Amino acid sequence: MREDGREGDVFSLIGPKRFDAPWKEIEAQGFISPAACYEVRIDLPASDRLEYAAAADDERYRLAATAHAKIDVVRQLVDRHEGERILIIGQYLDQIDILAEALDAPKITGATSVDEREVLFQAFREGSISVLVVSKVANFSIDLPEASVAIQVSGSFGSRQEEAQRLGRLLRPKTNGHTASFYTLIARDTVDQDFAQNRQRFLAEQGYAYTILDGTAIAA
Repeated sequence: MREDGREGDVFSLIGPKRFDAPWKEIEAQGFISPAACYEVRIDLPASDRLEYAAAADDERYRLAATAHAKIDVVRQLVDRHEGERILIIGQYLDQIDILAEALDAPKITGATSVDEREVLFQAFREGSISVLVVSKVANFSIDLPEASVAIQVSGSFGSRQEEAQRLGRLLRPKTNGHTASFYTLIARDTVDQDFAQNRQRFLAEQGYAYTILDGTAIAA
């Protein structure tokens, strides 16, 4: 399904679908890595919640998605998965800048040159870099089979396609049979949570369930 409702156009271009299989079936056959999906719910502090309540509708998602309270949770998740290759994925450039500085990690955005991107991706593959902070440029056409953890701090509203693309970064089979971990950080009781539910719908159709975690337990 596409968010613009035009998924039927593909059939006029390439013909009807010949075969379809849920990702979980493909996982069971060993073609993709098993993955565990988590939704981490974070409470906005009182000051942020007041700002959110007073904001215009078109600003509320950005305020919730870029909540500063997410940063400590990201730190704790990175510590929890020490020794693994971790992608931290965001939608907003200012949030990406803050996360890269907070984690002392390199970042890749649309402004990063192709040559610099490849240097960083290769360092990540080889293990000299274990954490990368990336924008939506990482949704497409990157080959990072070593990545076993993705932490999604913000996304493109309710795009289920994007959710699938981001989880897909982790699904290359791991030589050690390790289960990948896909975290989505959301601000509780905001439009961030509403959009997260929309994004997750496609993965639910593929057989993935999201375990709900409380951010205070992770950041404690």
